[in-house]
Amino acid sequence: MSSPEKTTPPRKRRGGDGSKAEIRMAFLFLLPALLLVLVFRVFPLAWGFVLSLTNTDGIGKGDWVGFANYTRAVNDPTFQDSIVNTLLLLATLPIWVMLPMLLAILIHQGVPGGKLFRAVYFFPAVLSSVIIGSIFNIVLRYDGSLNNALAAVGIDAVDWLGGSATALGSLIAVQLWSTFGMGVLIFLSGLSTVPDDIIEAARIDGARFWQRLFLIIVPSLRPIIEFVAVVTTIGVLTSMFGLIYVLTGGGPGTSTTLPEFLIWLEQGQLNRPGYASAISMILFVMMGGIAYLQIRIMTRNASL
Repeated sequence: MSSPEKTTPPRKRRGGDGSKAEIRMAFLFLLPALLLVLVFRVFPLAWGFVLSLTNTDGIGKGDWVGFANYTRAVNDPTFQDSIVNTLLLLATLPIWVMLPMLLAILIHQGVPGGKLFRAVYFFPAVLSSVIIGSIFNIVLRYDGSLNNALAAVGIDAVDWLGGSATALGSLIAVQLWSTFGMGVLIFLSGLSTVPDDIIEAARIDGARFWQRLFLIIVPSLRPIIEFVAVVTTIGVLTSMFGLIYVLTGGGPGTSTTLPEFLIWLEQGQLNRPGYASAISMILFVMMGGIAYLQIRIMTRNASL
């Protein structure tokens, strides 16, 4: 009886090893994306930092002034006001998060016309900031439709966009109206991962709506809440230029001036690209801190 023929098991390829040809092919696939990042991200960022160290007017070479522009920004009352306005804006962050979450929960609970509400809430997100600003410029101006409606019930007119006490709040309200629909959709996606049987079991056991909300739904949405909070923070720091330009022009005074609008003002109106670049770098550092926070939050949630 012949012995069974011995077969040599196939050699396992070590994980992570690749031939030079495979490495070259992977690099070729990545090359277009790398070139785009270098040309449109890394190079402008590096050039902006170089400009921030000069007093160039954008045409001539300009003199090397080191970190004088940064020192100037720290001591500039207009820049200080823009930071204060930014902090006031960020103080309203709980509203930006809680409002879309509550609306998403109501839609998810099956209120009549839920699909219609979902479309209506999301519709402003597809409009440009210039269109939204033009609409609310008609609504909020002193002789606008809002004050006409208030006058019809005996309430005096309010200078929503021209008063230093109301301009920033009006701007925040318009931005919230135009963006919270995206938050509603994100929370609806998160709610689809919450087990319905747990909520139904709590309802059968006698838990009221608010108990189910705070004891089951909100804890389950914790990663989504953190994500929306970080993304919203980044958005309000970088996407309000259009509304400011159309509605208030940064005024009255500096009551609605934010860093991104001040950058445009220094660069486009006052022809001081060196100083504008320094403000841009400061804003970039702020955004980098928020991005780092986002990474920490995502990492922590992934390890839970």
